[in-house]
Formats: sequence, structure tokens, C-alpha cells
Amino acid sequence: MIVVLAVTLSGAIGGGVGTAQAEEQSTSHERQLLFYNHSYGVLDRETADAIEHSAYLRDFANFQVRTTSGTDGQTWTGRYLMGRETYLELFGVGDIAGQDGALGSAGLGLSTERAGDMATVTERLKGEGVPEPVAFLQTRDFGDGVPVPWFDTVLTTTAYDAFGAWAMEYRPEYFADPRGNTEPASFPGDVGRERYLSDDYRTHLMRDVTAVHLAVTEGDLADTLPLLRAGGFAVRTLPGGGAVAEHGGTTIRLDVVPREQAGLRRVDMSLNRPAKTRHVEHLGHSTLTVGPGSHAVWTFAPNGVG
Repeated sequence: MIVVLAVTLSGAIGGGVGTAQAEEQSTSHERQLLFYNHSYGVLDRETADAIEHSAYLRDFANFQVRTTSGTDGQTWTGRYLMGRETYLELFGVGDIAGQDGALGSAGLGLSTERAGDMATVTERLKGEGVPEPVAFLQTRDFGDGVPVPWFDTVLTTTAYDAFGAWAMEYRPEYFADPRGNTEPASFPGDVGRERYLSDDYRTHLMRDVTAVHLAVTEGDLADTLPLLRAGGFAVRTLPGGGAVAEHGGTTIRLDVVPREQAGLRRVDMSLNRPAKTRHVEHLGHSTLTVGPGSHAVWTFAPNGVG
């Protein structure tokens, strides 16, 4: 489910797309092409282990712990909370190889709903100051050693500090493979998130991710803004650094921090039904607060501190 990139990603400080300007407002393109698919964060081991072994999370969400094999034999072990159209992916230090598995690393996947929209995103990126978007095919191995095309990916750059965002479009070969357990198309060219994810969320409380808050470096933010704009998000940069991207159902907030403070900070989720009372679940250095009402908030201490 994660886009662990099998291209060679350099750890250069500050990618080369541009810099964010405080209090700048940019409007979205005419049609929204990209939507929040999932985000991930690499947490301290205590928090990751508490999440992995939580009995409450297995009741709260369609919760899975699994190891996935991607392009070129790369593997990663994640903890997944799956909703109707969106999901959250959590790792402990070292659960992903290399720089992606370092404490405070994080990522954001934005996906298309209609086949062919990735090509339009790529063209829009060129107008957003990314002359050569980086294209990549992610595959998945279901255990038989035969990789299946999973999704196409486009990035603005391969240089990053601790955070990366990518556009993705699921491939028809994956939907055609019964091992993917996907749903039939709702319309011609349907490559959407709801088709990709199972309906098991219905038997749990969590429905979808409605907002995500991440702390990123200035360079990583600058490399992310063109992708958000090309996807159709309305992007508002914040005084003192950072940005908020809206439209498409999930609000994305990115605050600027030094690398040592980078990481996942907060996730807001909608619920399938209102919770009558407030429930607080402490999971390592994180706190999940559910209800009252149809909303849950999960906060994460900066890199295990606090």
C-alpha cells in the first residue's frame, strides 16, 4: 500500500523545485485531479509496538499489520488503518529500508480517480515550475515472485530531507488480479480509492481520514507545493512558514521545522457512527481520542518526546 520508491533517492537537503512564500494564496486548477490517498509516518519503536499490539485499534478500524513486497524486491512492514477511501500507514524505525525508515520520516500519497488523469497532472506540473517530473512504476509481489503492476507514480524531485509526496494512479492490471481483492468499476475508467479499498471499514468505527498534519523541512515543503497545486488543491501558505491544502475531502497541513523535528503530528478521522462518549487511548507517545460525536483525533509527540 505504501509507495516505497524503488528509484535511487538522494538525501540532499532542500529539493530543487522552489521556496514557499509566507501568506501566499494559490487557487486550484479548474478540476480536482488528485485526492488524499494515504499518508505515513515513521515512529519511535515504543509507539510503533504499542500500535501493533493494540486490541482497541482492531476494534476501532479495519486494522492490519503486514509485510509487503514491491519493486525490485523491496519490503516494508506497516500498521494500517483502512477507511472507505483513505487510510493511514504507520511504521517503526527500520521498518522501511534506508532513509525512509529513519525516525520522523513521512510521506503523502495523492491519487487520481479516473484513468488518464495522471498525464494531466504531469503536464500541470510543468506549468508549476517542475520541467521534468519523475515517473515511476510501483509493482507488487503477492508471494509468487511475479510482480504485478500496481500504480504509476509521479514525483517533483528525487531529493528530499525527511518527507516526500507523490501522485499515483492505480493500474488496470492490479484491479484485474483477484489477489488484490478490489471492487468492480463504478464507471468507465474508474481507478478510484473506494474501488481499491475493501468495504471492511463498515464493521468498524473509523470511516476516513479528514485531515492530516505533518511537520516537514522548508525544502521538502517547497518540493510538495507544486504537486498539490497541480492536483487541484487550493494551497494557502502560512505566516512564518508552512501551508494548508484544501479541496478533495481531506485537509493537509504542512508546518516547517528543522529536520530533527520532522514527522507526523496529527490525524483527524470521521466515524461511521457517532460515539456517545469520549474514549482516550494512549499508544506509546501518541494519543487517540474518539468522540463524542462522529470524529476522532490522533496526536503524535514529536519523535517520541513527551
